[in-house]
Amino acid sequence: MTTVPRPPQSVSSSAQAAPGATPSVPNPAKDRLRAGGVVLGMNVRLVRSGDIALIAKTTGHDFLFIDVQHSLYTVETIGHIAQVALGVGITPMVRVRSCDDPQTSVLLDNGVTGIVFPDVGSAAEAQRAVDRCRFPPVGRRSVGGGYPMFEYRPTAVADAVPALDNAVLTVCMIETRDGLEHVEEIAAVDGVDVIHVGSNDLLAALGLPGAFGCPEHLAALDRVLAAAHAHGKVAGVGGDRNLARQVEFIRKGMRFVTTNSEIAFILAEGARVTGALREALGDKGAT
Repeated sequence: MTTVPRPPQSVSSSAQAAPGATPSVPNPAKDRLRAGGVVLGMNVRLVRSGDIALIAKTTGHDFLFIDVQHSLYTVETIGHIAQVALGVGITPMVRVRSCDDPQTSVLLDNGVTGIVFPDVGSAAEAQRAVDRCRFPPVGRRSVGGGYPMFEYRPTAVADAVPALDNAVLTVCMIETRDGLEHVEEIAAVDGVDVIHVGSNDLLAALGLPGAFGCPEHLAALDRVLAAAHAHGKVAGVGGDRNLARQVEFIRKGMRFVTTNSEIAFILAEGARVTGALREALGDKGAT
């Protein structure tokens, strides 16, 4: 497996800037993508503590993919996790429920620096996603105040808005036949940063649930890659947890990749340890 060099992650914040300097908001994952690198994310569905950001950092991840679409998170809990992530140099991203999720703005106002929009099926839906997370003139995000990204320091709106806008990572997921059919138009929408294939849902939509790596799956990935490259966007993929295929996807050009969930990591290590102990004891499961 080819090892991708990983530059040191910055934990700098606007508080460390020189007096009078223009404030900035850190987004290590977006910075790495801008530099042409690959970013790896951990799906988060179970943990309710900011400690998951520390674990993500220790395990070599670049971002958290907090899944609100399929999990029971409150915005307050997400805010706490996001603020820990900001402090340790991990990008806190949230998959919201749709391109019309009204919580998108409040998440971005309280520490989240990336939004993943599921089931994007048209350019119009992609534009609605951009509208929710980018400020005018690109989007329609409302201007707030007292942002934790600036450590609650008073920051002029003229400085805060471009800094926040520059830091947001906007991801549109391709998970349906409509999304795949219109991926070229979706990728052309200004303000979209990443076109991300949700392999599980896309394969189900194609009538091939769980058929990871089949010709139709690979053809869909190739189409998304081509569309993303044609419009200067980053291509991404998730859902397929086979390590060998993940490596091949990266080699083909996928640069935004979710590895696995914290649930899967816990189960895998727990099963490995108890399995080894049971085997050493000659115990087939009896207590």
